[in-house]
Amino acid sequence: METVTRIKVRYAETDQMGVVHHSVYAVYLEAARVEFLERAGLPYHLVEARGVYFPVVELSLTFRAPARFGEVVEVKTRLAELSSRALLFRYRVEREGALLAEGLTRHLCQVGGRAARIPEDLLKLLDVLRLG
Repeated sequence: METVTRIKVRYAETDQMGVVHHSVYAVYLEAARVEFLERAGLPYHLVEARGVYFPVVELSLTFRAPARFGEVVEVKTRLAELSSRALLFRYRVEREGALLAEGLTRHLCQVGGRAARIPEDLLKLLDVLRLG
């Protein structure tokens, strides 16, 4: 499964050169990841309500071209890897089909503040999303 999240670049997200600051991309990826889970029928706030968390333990981005104020970017998101304790999402940030950035986030499952196995029902649903 792949989702596309459209984000309009706000003025406050740009730097002195008029381009989206590199730190903002992490926020874009988070918004896209939350939307991915929502569309998949797994709203993250309900996962957290169960005491299950997936903090980011790795973030990688490669920048190809700048985005600017007022433009609409699309963040394409897919669940690329899944294990009993971790998830890896891959992203492509595009503007009208042109690649602006690509990256990944790795997440470790935590329950009660400690690393844990992903609960079986969530693991099964996530595996379907990864394959779909």
